Amino acid sequence: MTDSAGTPPEPEDRAGAEQPPPATGASADAEPEAPKTPETTETTDAEPDTEPAAAEAAGTTDTGPDAEPTAADPEGAKSGRRWLRWTALGVSVVVLAAAGTGWWFYRKLDDNIQTDTTAAHELDKYERDRPASVVHDAQNLLLIGSDSRAGNNSSYGRDDGGSQRSDTTILLHLAADRLSATAVSLPRDLMADLPACGRPDGTQTKQQFAQFNSAFEMGGAACTIRTVENMTGIRIDHHMVVDFSGFKDMVDAVDGVEVCLKEPVDDRQAHLKLPAGRQLLRGEQALGFVRSRHGFGDGSDTQRMDRQQQFLGSLIKKVQSNGVLLNPTRLFPVLDAATRSITTDPGLNTLKDLYDLVRSVRGIPTENIRFLTVPRQPYAYDSDRDELVQPDADGLFKQLREDRPIKVAPAADVTKAKESTKPGSGSDGKRPDGPDPSPSPSATPVYSGTNAASGMCG
Repeated sequence: MTDSAGTPPEPEDRAGAEQPPPATGASADAEPEAPKTPETTETTDAEPDTEPAAAEAAGTTDTGPDAEPTAADPEGAKSGRRWLRWTALGVSVVVLAAAGTGWWFYRKLDDNIQTDTTAAHELDKYERDRPASVVHDAQNLLLIGSDSRAGNNSSYGRDDGGSQRSDTTILLHLAADRLSATAVSLPRDLMADLPACGRPDGTQTKQQFAQFNSAFEMGGAACTIRTVENMTGIRIDHHMVVDFSGFKDMVDAVDGVEVCLKEPVDDRQAHLKLPAGRQLLRGEQALGFVRSRHGFGDGSDTQRMDRQQQFLGSLIKKVQSNGVLLNPTRLFPVLDAATRSITTDPGLNTLKDLYDLVRSVRGIPTENIRFLTVPRQPYAYDSDRDELVQPDADGLFKQLREDRPIKVAPAADVTKAKESTKPGSGSDGKRPDGPDPSPSPSATPVYSGTNAASGMCG
């Protein structure tokens, strides 16, 4: 507000006006103190226009990227800005290089995987006849080892026009809680009911009772999957076909797998000659070890499957070790060999699909990764072939189908336990005194087998 002359009035000094609080320890009406001399220990707020001069005198002028060069150091700020720019550029290059390298690795591994679209189309034709999934989140994979002699596998036998049979077939059940995995070997010589299947040339096979592994030769993975589903009542969610050369590369990528032999082995058909004792097998020797039939025991396919299971358990145990999984320089060759060796269905044909699957099961303890062979015995009409033992086989399939637990134990222990439950197992030919030793229906069934924690050398 102004007076009539247009000049502002002098501020009134009212007693009730709000005044700044007095300094601590001084009375409100005390005379202001005189300015302190330089020798005084107390300091007062510097005048705003004295700060730059004081800072310059102390040599603390701003040398940040936005500061102007001073008379004392005209190039200092420019040099600081250049240093920050080069640092930022270097970091950017490193980040881009790392991202580019990671992308290259991802694309390489992803491109390694081959997709079997033929099997998917064939299975779609018979969808109504296939069993339904019983337990949500449980997964059943069919792993098929191809014995094709084409290409790099020609040294293992004559290539008769590219035909192939399933040298090894494993039904892998992953529990819904991902706390256990069960791998069931299906003998190649098992007699089974094969459905009518489509051939690659468009013709159709007839329904027949024949050797199990001929299903793969006649109708590929789709025919093998339908045969297994008819036999077990278990829905196959995914499948993988693994070839010879890929298996060798995987073993080499983990620097070999240790085995222990009671006797020396000499099997020319499997290109295998080994001394007795503990030894480390790589590539070619490892492949011969899991394929050999005539160099071990009675030469039966059953003994070979047992040997394959033990070797796979040791391989899994080594891959799960910190020396592989936590070392990128060792992990990449394993992944490279694995992805180059497999052909999968469209649901597992990307690196992300495989990674999600592996991530879901990598925490399974090795003692909960079980290996066994489906209960079998020599076929009644041909001792060189096998047939299922019932009701044991159907009992196993039911446990897996319903995602119920099973146990495995050495064959001798299982046989002894079965003998003790038979009527008349006492010394006098009668059932022993005491409670019935037969297992209750709710008891967890025990099958002859092993687990990944056991290892081949104890």
